[in-house]
Amino acid sequence: MFKIDLNSDLGEGFGAYKAGLDDRIIPLITSANIACGFHAGDPLIMQKTVKLCKLNGVCAGAHPGFPDLVGFGRRNLNASPDEVKAMMIYQIGALTAFCASEGIKLSHVKPHGALYNMAAKDYKLARAVCEAVYEFDKDLPLLALSGSMMQKAAEEVGTVFASEIFADRAYEDDGTLVARSKPGAMITDENEAVERTVEMIKNKRVKTINGNYISINPQSVCVHGDSEKALLFVEKIRAGFEEQGIEICPIKDIIG
Repeated sequence: MFKIDLNSDLGEGFGAYKAGLDDRIIPLITSANIACGFHAGDPLIMQKTVKLCKLNGVCAGAHPGFPDLVGFGRRNLNASPDEVKAMMIYQIGALTAFCASEGIKLSHVKPHGALYNMAAKDYKLARAVCEAVYEFDKDLPLLALSGSMMQKAAEEVGTVFASEIFADRAYEDDGTLVARSKPGAMITDENEAVERTVEMIKNKRVKTINGNYISINPQSVCVHGDSEKALLFVEKIRAGFEEQGIEICPIKDIIG
């Protein structure tokens, strides 16, 4: 039996601005990565999203990013490892407080956007991310890109690591995600997304944007909650997994 966690980046509105269909997506996933106020989200949205997770029995994780509301955290910032570590701890602490107020435990941490992609390639930033999670709670899993520098740093720091794949993103030959500015970076066809994800889970490989196959370790699959087809993608992926005999379960049941 193949097992996979199904996660989505949620709580990404801000003030009067709404993003995504969180109330409809959350019942269909096993893990939510909740924006912590830097790239998106605010105290009321964080509180509401944690409540929705509790109501639906979904794991609530922190989704810390760069302090860049205007750029939605997707612009590279020249932040030092010390700054990255501090902003990670700050945001994890904020969401942990909302989880505690609802009587649930924070389940994982997944960096957002540019921070995620930069730390996937830059070992010093990756180590700062891993140290932040480990020093906050050594038993807290870091959800990050399969085969990235964050995985290497996690092994050296001792951070619990959960390997993530993407249903709606294309891959480069080195295993990193294709930059959103490049053609073909986003997988927009839901049927293609299902086929690619099943291939990754069952055969532990993915076809890159250049047509080559690379190895991958799937423990959790992400569908971005802010995309136009997010709900449709989640629904199709769940149906595809059921058809293929792939069980959807929380990260903790996969990484032990």
